Amino acid sequence: MAVRVSAIIPAYNEADVISETVRAALSIPAVSEVVVVDDGSSDGTADVARSAGAHQVVELPRNSGKGGALNRAWPSAMGDVLLLLDADLGASADEGAKLLEAVLDGGADMAIAVLGRSRVPQTSDGPALAARSGGFGLVVKTARLGIRLLTGKRMKAPLAGPRALKREIIERAGDFAPGFGVEVGLTIDALRMGYRVVEVPVGMAHRASGRNLKGFAHRGRQMVDVLRTLGRKALRI
Repeated sequence: MAVRVSAIIPAYNEADVISETVRAALSIPAVSEVVVVDDGSSDGTADVARSAGAHQVVELPRNSGKGGALNRAWPSAMGDVLLLLDADLGASADEGAKLLEAVLDGGADMAIAVLGRSRVPQTSDGPALAARSGGFGLVVKTARLGIRLLTGKRMKAPLAGPRALKREIIERAGDFAPGFGVEVGLTIDALRMGYRVVEVPVGMAHRASGRNLKGFAHRGRQMVDVLRTLGRKALRI
């Protein structure tokens, strides 16, 4: 029997790009269904996702953060393999095919994206999307160090959202970590349970958080969630 793949896209106020992301996910031959979870958006994200062809759109009444959104969505997905995609990837979401290939060919149980710059679209004002954050890398370094201390594994992209994984990983882990602790928690859980985790270079690009007040606030929340998740995982050693 063919392996079923569910692409899951958590989205919060992404009406301007979610259509392109959904269509790109649908274009991946291995994907059986696309599930969008609208995390309390106020801009019509859910309606745009439906119009773009998403098979399921889960609407949450209020914003619950990335981890909470994924926890509401994955139980209803039918896939044996889950492809997690960020809502702002746009057309570059089709690079998820490379992540799926690593899992479907039996070489890995979870494949994590290492973002590149080949798909960054240009506008008259410069790049609309970027492969990396506009921050200073402190959160990434913290996540990388935490994963290495708790598992012994060195990761290039510890906070990369796009990844393909066997459904059994999250079934055994029990849940995704809250907020922006999703990626760190999932990586640690998978490695501790003995699953094969690989990193795959892809040409994906997403919006960068700038070096402004909004960007610093975002990275501050991210750091808090990452530290909380690392703390919880450390207590379970």
